[in-house]
Amino acid sequence: MTVRAKKHLGQHFLTDKNICRKIADQFQYHQGCKRALEIGPGTGALTEYLLQQPETDLSVMDVDSESIDYLNEHFPQLSGRIYKKDFLRVDLEEIMGKEPFAVVGNFPYNISSQILFKCLDYRNQVPEIMGMFQKEVAERVAEKPGSKQYGIISVLLQTFYDIEYCFTVDEHVFNPPPKVKSGVIRCTRNERKALPCDEQLFIQVVKAGFNQRRKTLRNSLKKLINNPDFDHEYLSLRPEVLSVEQFIELTSCIYEAGKQ
Repeated sequence: MTVRAKKHLGQHFLTDKNICRKIADQFQYHQGCKRALEIGPGTGALTEYLLQQPETDLSVMDVDSESIDYLNEHFPQLSGRIYKKDFLRVDLEEIMGKEPFAVVGNFPYNISSQILFKCLDYRNQVPEIMGMFQKEVAERVAEKPGSKQYGIISVLLQTFYDIEYCFTVDEHVFNPPPKVKSGVIRCTRNERKALPCDEQLFIQVVKAGFNQRRKTLRNSLKKLINNPDFDHEYLSLRPEVLSVEQFIELTSCIYEAGKQ
């Protein structure tokens, strides 16, 4: 049977076996985790090579009925571990239980950022995220402070994951070819168990800062600062120059000032 790539699902099927092998080889099983969930496997181009990794306990998830039928036909070894589910809507504990698992895939470009944010919600269960994104998204996630690409997703992911940009993939190795290049990144869980500040306020500070990134933080964070006497050296800066640690420090100071 054939599987048609569907534009509304953001599908671009990877056709170059060498790239598939290269992605699978980058998978490191961080913290010894051998369980993996592949998102958007399509026709199983990457699945084939993930299954060749020693001791891999692989499950796959796709919303496309054609892909699910194809996978059931061509990958009988995955019987019982092929899920027709929407990753963004499913309760992952119902599928994967409470044990750690990595997330891997040639991720659908139209939801790739949302996939990362959901993994962030499950960060204590997901020690590694490995896969392909639109190059611009991959670079943004991995970017360091001081760049125009550094933004909300950079700070929030880097708070709990170490990010490595692995390699770039050209358009012609997909069917249909996307209009942009792709980038493969690896996110590995760092040692930060919890933030030393109010996490919800931290997220608000990061989002408010970058939502008005041309302004200084003094202007963009006005609604979050309840103490009119509060001042901090970082408030005179723009958000893109602050590191994760500096955002944490600023959040802690804002929180303490709000209690006075």
